[in-house]
Amino acid sequence: MKKLLLPLLSFALCLTVTAADPAQPTGKFSTEYEGRAYTFPDESSLAKWKADREASIYQQIGGKPAMDAAIEIFYKKVLADDRVKHFFDDVNMARQRTKQKAFLSAAFGGPIPWEGKDMRKAHAKLPGLNDSHFNAIAENLQATLTELKVKKELIDKILAIAESTRADVLNRPKDSVRTDGAAK
Repeated sequence: MKKLLLPLLSFALCLTVTAADPAQPTGKFSTEYEGRAYTFPDESSLAKWKADREASIYQQIGGKPAMDAAIEIFYKKVLADDRVKHFFDDVNMARQRTKQKAFLSAAFGGPIPWEGKDMRKAHAKLPGLNDSHFNAIAENLQATLTELKVKKELIDKILAIAESTRADVLNRPKDSVRTDGAAK
């Protein structure tokens, strides 16, 4: 039994190390994207993944470099905005920027899924948070994207995605928000 167990254990360890190393693709159908390696079971899965990347808002606005630039500009605007800056008084802004980049990247179709808190939990302890604050954040996002010369049709799509989070951010039932953002 020991003779059989040792080679199996060794093989399992090898698989774990290989799978955990993003620089080492393990399959025949692999690609690298933004410094990470991705492996697929077949050519059609790889092709679909590539097509999804190209069609995503994330890629259309420029991928990771564009997200990094947008978040830096966005938070400069937010922290200068008297309507909302007080919500960030006790926030570690380096962590906040990192979380926001990860969240928006996932929301806009980036390759890495969001693994953080859901919007309700993330905003539940913000006293007095209301539509005027949500609107201020959306305005700052729009101004950031305009400053970065993002196409209007992409800005509209991005703002629609942001709008779709309003009920969760404000901890309301989803059917309590009209399409213009006001409470019913």
